[in-house]
Amino acid sequence: MSPSRNPRRLAVTAAAAALLTVVPLGVPAAYAQVTRVRQGSATDAARANWSGPAYTMNGSGGIVTATMAKAVDAIRGGTGAIDVVVIAGSGTGTPECDVITPLAGVNSCTTLTLTAAADGNNSQVNTDVRNAEFVYFAGGDQCRYVAWKGTALEASVESVVAKGGGVGGGSAGHHVNSDVVYDACAASATSATALANPYDRSMTFTTGMFRWPNYAGTINDSHFVTRDRMGRTIAFVARAVKDGLVTGGKAWGVGVEEGASLFIDRAGRATLSGPSAYVVLGDHQPEVAASGQPLTYRDVKIWKLTNGQSYDFANRPTCGYYLRSVRAGVPDGGLYDGTPVTDCSSTPPPSGGSSYAEVEPNDSRTAANDIAGLTFPATVTGDMRSTTDRDYFSLTLGAGQTLTVTCAVPPAYDADLYLLSATGSTLTRSVNNGAGTDESVTLTRTASGTATYHLDLEAYAGSGTADYACTVAKS
Repeated sequence: MSPSRNPRRLAVTAAAAALLTVVPLGVPAAYAQVTRVRQGSATDAARANWSGPAYTMNGSGGIVTATMAKAVDAIRGGTGAIDVVVIAGSGTGTPECDVITPLAGVNSCTTLTLTAAADGNNSQVNTDVRNAEFVYFAGGDQCRYVAWKGTALEASVESVVAKGGGVGGGSAGHHVNSDVVYDACAASATSATALANPYDRSMTFTTGMFRWPNYAGTINDSHFVTRDRMGRTIAFVARAVKDGLVTGGKAWGVGVEEGASLFIDRAGRATLSGPSAYVVLGDHQPEVAASGQPLTYRDVKIWKLTNGQSYDFANRPTCGYYLRSVRAGVPDGGLYDGTPVTDCSSTPPPSGGSSYAEVEPNDSRTAANDIAGLTFPATVTGDMRSTTDRDYFSLTLGAGQTLTVTCAVPPAYDADLYLLSATGSTLTRSVNNGAGTDESVTLTRTASGTATYHLDLEAYAGSGTADYACTVAKS
C-alpha cells in the first residue's frame, strides 16, 4: 500500500483548482462511483505519431521525477506534449498527477480511481486511457489491478504502448507491469514465509495480462531492500520456472528499492535512478519446490544495479552476475551484495545454453561446483591459478544419455580433463600434451536410472588467470 494514496487526502491549492476537474462517472448501483480528476489542459494533445514505447518501473508508489521526465521526453520525441493517465484502485488524492502535471512536455494528467472489476469496462475510463500517451498504475493493491484482466481496460492500456506511448507504475503498479504478476490476492508473502513454503497461500500469481516488448519472463517486486524481499523474489522465480508460468524455463525477478526507478527505453535498455535494483535469474529447475516443503534453489544469478547503471532486457547478459543459493529454506548470506563470478570477458555460451564460471574452492569432489541445473549445451569457465589447481564440477546423466565435454585451454598452461564416477573412479580422460592443447571426453550412460558424475580439470604444467572454456553437451 502506498502511503501517499491515503483515502482522506484530497487537497489542491487554489491555483491548481483552476486547472482541475473532478467528475464522478456513473456506474451500476452495486459499485462505488469511478472518480475522474483531470489537471492541466482540458483538451487532449492531437498527434499521429509518437516515439516510444518507454516505461518506468518504481520501487515505491510515488513518481520519480528523473525517470518520469525521461519517459515523457522519449515518447514525445523532444517536441510537443503528452497526456498522462494515472490509474488507482483506491483513495481520492492525486499525488502522482500533482508531480507529473508541472513537468515539461505534459499537456494534462488525469487520475482515474476504479474500485471494482467492472470499472475496467467503463466507457469514459477507456476513452481517457486510449487518448493518453502514458499510463501510470499507482501504488495500492495489485490484486485490484489484476481483476481488470480481460476487461476493455487491458486492451486500452496495450493500445497506448502500441501507438508509441508508455506505461509505468510504483509498488503495486510496478507488480502489475511484469509478465508474471505476484498478485498477493490471499495475503502478502514475506521472504521467510516464501522460502519456508513456496506454495504458501500467500504465493499467488496472475499471468496473461500485460507482456511488454523486451520484458517477457519477468516478475516484478518492490520495496526491495527495505522490506528484505530478495528471498521471496527467489521463491517467485522458482515457482515461475517450476510451474511453467514462463516460457523457455527461465524467469527474471526485477526487484526495485524504495525511491528507485528503472527507465526502460524503446530498445529495452533499463537505466536506474535511485539507490538500487536487482535482476534475479533462475535458469534451471529448483532442486526442491513443493507444497509444504522449504525451498532449495542453488546458484541463482543476481545482477545488482546502482544509480546510473543499466541492464539490457532486449539482449539479456550472460555475465556480470553473482551467485546465491537457498538450501532447505535458508538463503546464503550477503544476498544484496556480491562479487561477480564472471566479468563478461569469458567465452560466450552456445546459442540456447547457459554459462557458468567456477566458484572456488572447488578442488575436490566434495567441494565440486554443481552444474546439473544448467541448460545444455552449456559453457563452463575457470582458470588454473596454480600448478596444482584442480577444478571439479558435478552433473547428472540419465539412462541412454551421452555426455560430451570439450575444453578450450589457453596457451598459458597445459590442463588435463577427467570424467569421474560419483565415487571418484576415472571413467574416461583426455591428457593431450602441450600448453594450449584442447581436451575432450565422451561417455554414454548404459545403466538404468540417473547418476552423478564429476568433471575434473587438472593443471599439468604451467598456470595463469586466462580462462579455459568447456562446452558441456548432453544428447
